[in-house]
Amino acid sequence: MAKKIYDIKPPKLVDQDQEKIEDFLEKKALGRGKKERKKRALKGPTAKRKKKTKGIKNNNRILLKKFSVGAVIFLAILLIYLFFKLPKAEVSIWPKTDLLSFKETIIADTSVVLADFDNKVIPAQYLKDEIESSEEFLATGNGSNEGKAGGTITIYNKCDFFKPVILKIGTHFISDSNKYFKILSKATVPSAVKSGGKIIPGSVDIEVEAAEGGESFNIKPANFSVPKFAGTVYYYCIYAQSKTPMSGGFASAVKKITEDDIQSAKEFLNEKALKDVENFLKSKISEDYILADGAISSEIVSGSSNTKAGVTADKFIYTAKASASCLVFKKSDLEKFIKDYIISQMPDYKILLEESINTTYNTEVADIEGGKITVNIEFSAKIYSDIDKNSLAYLLRRKTGDQINETINNNLGDKVSKVKVNLWPFWVTKSPKSQKAIMINLKFD
Repeated sequence: MAKKIYDIKPPKLVDQDQEKIEDFLEKKALGRGKKERKKRALKGPTAKRKKKTKGIKNNNRILLKKFSVGAVIFLAILLIYLFFKLPKAEVSIWPKTDLLSFKETIIADTSVVLADFDNKVIPAQYLKDEIESSEEFLATGNGSNEGKAGGTITIYNKCDFFKPVILKIGTHFISDSNKYFKILSKATVPSAVKSGGKIIPGSVDIEVEAAEGGESFNIKPANFSVPKFAGTVYYYCIYAQSKTPMSGGFASAVKKITEDDIQSAKEFLNEKALKDVENFLKSKISEDYILADGAISSEIVSGSSNTKAGVTADKFIYTAKASASCLVFKKSDLEKFIKDYIISQMPDYKILLEESINTTYNTEVADIEGGKITVNIEFSAKIYSDIDKNSLAYLLRRKTGDQINETINNNLGDKVSKVKVNLWPFWVTKSPKSQKAIMINLKFD
């Protein structure tokens, strides 16, 4: 049998090598695929985002750099502007003043419609009002509240005259304990009659009341006689008896209104009403009007108490009605008269310092009902020399503080008592070139 010859390796080994080669090529192919995917990933959206982010950052840096340069330029321009625009000068000047004082008399008249300053007459207005005041006052008098005892007595007529005895209302009877009572109606006491040799007295029952109040008249049954019959035959044959006790008598301490109480209340309330009506009238006067001293009057129209003196009561009410009238005049009329008067008396080159005007006044004569009052006025004011602030500001341009003082003294001289200069901001040493930036203030301390 012929021997088989193989070219390289046996088929089994060749198959094994083939498998190894195929496995190697497959792994290599997988590795290349992985690298390609990674490479594609690097070239995909993520790479683009990173590149875009880097570009934005570069742009921001450029913008920030441009903004910083612009801000520096703007700040430099602003500083230059402020350096030339901010500087200003404030110059305070205290002018010398003169005091003028005057005394005048002016008439306020309700018959005048318009002020006549040449004749020193101004319009006046008449006002009138009234109020009623009431107040409760305590009684100070002492009294007693008494109740009178009463009852019934039987009056006997034992007189042998064969005719009745008539007793008028108020006839007094006195008890055997010395207590007086009076009958409350007319009493007709029948006459006595004889029967079997005996005299039988006539009788009548009648009501009586104690002559005074108090518990002491609440007496037990008693015998009574008629005092006014004393010394006559009637005293023994006209008499009375009570069969039951008297009752109803009492007494208690109370307050009583006296004449002094009413008079004191009157004086107090009248004074109060006069003040109240004046204050009420004043409260109705506008701030635009002046009420001079003595230009108001008041009076009591009526007054009364709700009870009379002698009445038993703890308190009473007194009422008073009061009226008030006055004359007023406008504040503006007086102020204009004073201002015009001062201006007419001062030199033309002087200025009136209006806030320095000081005025006092008092009423010389007041005819309120006639509608006319005469008022004495004392007034004063300060005046100063005129200062042209615009012309002076022009002269003070581009000057130091000392130069400003010197310029003012040279131009105004004795018209000024004090000068104060303030240059602003702190680095400024001279006043601005612009006249508008120099402010001149006149001070009057």
